[in-house]
Order: sequence, then structure tokens, then C-alpha cells
Amino acid sequence: MNTNQIAHIAALVGEPARTGMLLALMDGRALTAHELAEAGRITPATASRHLGLLVEAGLLSLERQGRHRYHRLASPEVARMLEGIMQLATRSAEVPRRPATGPRDAALRQARSCYDHIAGRLGVAISDTLLAAGAVVFEGDTGRITAQADTMLQPLGLPAVTTAASAPARRPGCRPCLDWSERRAHVAGQLGALLCHHSLAQGWLVRHAQSRALTITPPGTRVLQAWLGAERWQRVVAVD
Repeated sequence: MNTNQIAHIAALVGEPARTGMLLALMDGRALTAHELAEAGRITPATASRHLGLLVEAGLLSLERQGRHRYHRLASPEVARMLEGIMQLATRSAEVPRRPATGPRDAALRQARSCYDHIAGRLGVAISDTLLAAGAVVFEGDTGRITAQADTMLQPLGLPAVTTAASAPARRPGCRPCLDWSERRAHVAGQLGALLCHHSLAQGWLVRHAQSRALTITPPGTRVLQAWLGAERWQRVVAVD
């Protein structure tokens, strides 16, 4: 194990401006250097130097479209590392009598993007529903999709999930991701990304322009309430 490389990655992530830029990319989008400079509260010139270091270290990837250059998190592993750091940082700030977990923003607590999958109370409710139906199984830090998944997900318009997930890929079909605010698992991996993308494409969820929060639309309410069931839905929409 290269301890110098570990220290180098930790130093890159630990600088406040770079931390701000990395967290701005946690919703899975690609942003310009100017947008990331605003997220890090630094000048564009300073942001450019920071971004170069993050790309060189493999934490960010750079995409070019015409004259524009966009940055995004290089992989789900980078997002998972950041989510873990966020959880540790939150724990260290907890007050013993009333531990405050996750974001204070009620919209973020209800539903938000965690890289490319759904987190918050909605993400946990989806996970609970899939687990209860035996559609997914979590085993420690790993997960697997079962034959029941196709039937379970068909009402959402997502058939043949097990076939897609069985194809060779660098990314697991599904895995548990410890939720920052709920401190319980939501679904990540290929299935988590598919559920998030499908929900956005169907208009059930809508992204916020300047936040990771996801708004549940009226059509989304009808579909998701019916699929999750009344009890789980009440937990999703409960007022903090």
C-alpha cells in the first residue's frame, strides 16, 4: 500500500475549496470551471489550478464539448468516498443528547441525489420495498438483484432489470449505500442509477438548480405512493 498516495488523496479532498467543488458534483452532473469556482468560493484562476490537481489524481474526469470543458466525479467510488467522509464529519459534530444527522434542509432529507442514485427518506423507502419483496439482497457492503426484481419493478416500467444487471460491468448490479441523513441503506449501483434516471425521465422527480434536492412531482406522488405502500409513503412525506 502506497501511504504517500493515500496522504496525497486525503490532502486534495481536505482543502476547503476543493471540498466545496467536489461536493457540488455529488448530484452526478458535470459542471464548468466557472460554476465550480463559485461552489468553492474562489476565483476561476484558482479553481483551474485546483481542478487540474483533482483530474491528475483521478478524482475528477474532464469532458470537452466544443469550446466548453466540463468536470464530473471520475467514478462511483469517488462519490462513495465523499459520502463516507460526510457521514464521519456529521458524526463528529453530533450532540450526545440529540444527535443531528445529515442536512438540515427538509427538502434534502426527503429526497436528494447521491451521485447518480436516490437518497434521503425516499431512497430508503425504495430500498425497504425492494428488500421486503426479496427483489434485492444486501450482504454486508455488497448486494445482489434476484429473480423477483423484474416482477417487482414492472409497475414502474422497468422490466428485465435482472438481465441488464447480469451483463459484465465494472459496477455492481446493486449495493447498499449508507444514507447520510437516515443512517440506513439506500440502493446504489446499476439498479440505483437506473431507478434515479427513470424517475427523472418520467417526470416523477425534478432536480433543483442549486441543490442536490429532488422534488417529488404530483405524477411521482401517484406512482410512488402506490408502489411503496401507504405506510412507507407516510414516512417519506413526514414533516421534520
